[in-house]
Amino acid sequence: MNNETLIFDWNSFDLNSQVLEKEVQLDDESLRDGLQSPSTQDPPLEYKLKLVRLMEDLQINGADIGFPSSTKKMYDDVTAICEMIRDEGFNLAPNCAARTIAHDIEPVIDISHKVGIPLEVAAFLGSSPIRMKVESWSLEKLLRLTKDATRLCIDNNVPIMFVTEDTTRADPKVLEKIYLTAVENGAQAICLSDTVGHATPHGTYQLVSYIKHMLKENGFSKVRVDWHGHRDRGLSLANSIAAIEAGIDRVHGTGIGIGERCGNTPMDTLLVNLKLMGFKNYKNRDLSKLSAYTETVSEMVKFDIPKNYPVMGTDAFRTATGVHAAAIIKAQTKDESWGDIVYSSVPAKEFGKEQIIDIGPLSGISNARFVLEKLGIDCTEENCRIVLDFAKENGKVLSEIEVSHLFPSTS
Repeated sequence: MNNETLIFDWNSFDLNSQVLEKEVQLDDESLRDGLQSPSTQDPPLEYKLKLVRLMEDLQINGADIGFPSSTKKMYDDVTAICEMIRDEGFNLAPNCAARTIAHDIEPVIDISHKVGIPLEVAAFLGSSPIRMKVESWSLEKLLRLTKDATRLCIDNNVPIMFVTEDTTRADPKVLEKIYLTAVENGAQAICLSDTVGHATPHGTYQLVSYIKHMLKENGFSKVRVDWHGHRDRGLSLANSIAAIEAGIDRVHGTGIGIGERCGNTPMDTLLVNLKLMGFKNYKNRDLSKLSAYTETVSEMVKFDIPKNYPVMGTDAFRTATGVHAAAIIKAQTKDESWGDIVYSSVPAKEFGKEQIIDIGPLSGISNARFVLEKLGIDCTEENCRIVLDFAKENGKVLSEIEVSHLFPSTS
């Protein structure tokens, strides 16, 4: 019996099969947008190199590897990362953020020519009415900056993705004029940004659909369209899925969702969902190094991964509840793989994890037997009662050491 016969999956019920056939690309923003978090700082190069290697292992398509105009260290780090990508023959395509001014774009051009690989410029420009009001920008100025930045890249044989900031609060006619100016002058990609996490899944779908249709109507259907989301309202992952369903080509994210304010779309959780949803280029992908990826990001920026963080948190596949533990143990007895999905939507083993059963105040006899047997302690009814009573009296989940100390003769 396979897993498909054990559950009815409403997620895929009546889903357009063409959606899952789409080869969705990913762009990792951990080393640029992720480092804008006010709680972190620019990490040592060794962490950056390690993280980019893990991105390559996870088959992430592209990565924003820094803002080289900001500091000499950033310029040198971006250069070193590009050299590693070149020398080790990575498939990962690098890009660098830049404002729509020569001061920011020229260092990217310089590194690309020096290292000898394409280094896409992610040129960003505010587009919403509130940004235009605050900055005293006219539409004419925005269009001039768009054209000048795009031509500077194209004239120097460097690819450009034109990014509008605050896209999800921008007037559609303004967006249309900016994007058409960019692509008419040679931009091979554009990016829709939910800069302040304003969008809902419905809004995301409407925006992506509108822009894709607009490009097609104007003869630019082959222009790549990216989605860049933030999670101020906790909707970034749902918005990314909505963007994909609306036809987006590439989605941005960061490791464990690091980034300014509440952070960005979490790349790791996005990868998990693309795999579990069965997207063509993810359903058979090896994500066994996803844990190493999230741990590296955590160490790099000195952010602890929350215990209840999806899939990669220490509590993601852990239970001390009696009813849950009993069902997991019964499932494992019938078929080892069932224990992964009877009380979890994520098969732990596919991501290098395992189901953990502990003993706590809400535990039952199944928890006690499982843990005692694991520790090589005779799981008699009396011993089970001893450990369960101790957990209830102390009101906490017991560590294996604490359980062992209750039975010194067997320790």
